[in-house]
Amino acid sequence: MTLTLTVSDEVRTLVPGFTALAVEARGLVNGPSDEASSALLDEAARRLSERLDGRTPDQDPHIAAWRAAYTAFGAKPSRTRNSAEALARRALADGGLPRINRLVDAYNAVSVAHLIPVGGEDLGRIRGAMRLVRAVGDEPFVTVAGGAETVEHPEPGEIVWCDEEGVTCRRWNWRQGPRTRIDDGTVDALFLLESLTPMTREELLAAGSELAESLRTLSPGARIAVGDPE
Repeated sequence: MTLTLTVSDEVRTLVPGFTALAVEARGLVNGPSDEASSALLDEAARRLSERLDGRTPDQDPHIAAWRAAYTAFGAKPSRTRNSAEALARRALADGGLPRINRLVDAYNAVSVAHLIPVGGEDLGRIRGAMRLVRAVGDEPFVTVAGGAETVEHPEPGEIVWCDEEGVTCRRWNWRQGPRTRIDDGTVDALFLLESLTPMTREELLAAGSELAESLRTLSPGARIAVGDPE
């Protein structure tokens, strides 16, 4: 891995069952959603429905663990859902999963199929190392509201991903900022897969391997490395 990622001791103490896997990919070819990326999303929705077998996403043990983790740092899990639960609910709704672009479709499909939060960052827009920390409360989070750029700040104690320029994702994996978001022009990207007990290490690695394979299929020739944050 060429990018340093660290998980703070405060986060590990608060949520001891947390594990992350990083997939770093270079030489990707992105673009608008197409038949191949849409097929990944359709298959993921089918697998999700089979896995849940009539249950709601919050009744899955892994999603229940994420809800407990959100509660632990002061978030309301029914108001600010972790990204895996939010996507799963969309997959089961009448409108189905959104089509964003080829790379985002690929990691959203893995998130839905495995019920695991997966995030994607444009490596060219990350400043320095990335860290998962409990916020002080004055860190800048640049977002867009009402069509205009605005700066928010996380709540003190909130778990956030950040780089040297500021917060890249609030409430762990709830809302990503636009600064590092993957778009149609992204060629180098970092994907983060995040799990909690009871998901096993083997299940996490299987999700990472599936994402790596999808990226190779969509972008033949891409250079992909898989590793663990420190």
